[in-house]
Amino acid sequence: MNIVWTKYLIYRAELRGFELPQLEQILRYTEERYFDTVTLGMVAVGKHLDYLVMIPYDIADDQTVTPVTVHATSRQQVAYQLKSGRFNT
Repeated sequence: MNIVWTKYLIYRAELRGFELPQLEQILRYTEERYFDTVTLGMVAVGKHLDYLVMIPYDIADDQTVTPVTVHATSRQQVAYQLKSGRFNT
């Protein structure tokens, strides 16, 4: 899988104190992935240090992933997105 880091994602990660190598590990290896029915994109969820993070991303082809942004979340927020139908497994 090729990951395309946009300037915006790099900016948001730095602003929020997230490290790109750890975000890459989440994108590559997390088993917690959802389809966002509102944005029609994918979302990866994983641990970054003491935070649970959500990384919305686009898939250009089977080998290219472009993360859109990254932000801290909680289990409660993820559960709500699933219950409301916004996220599908």
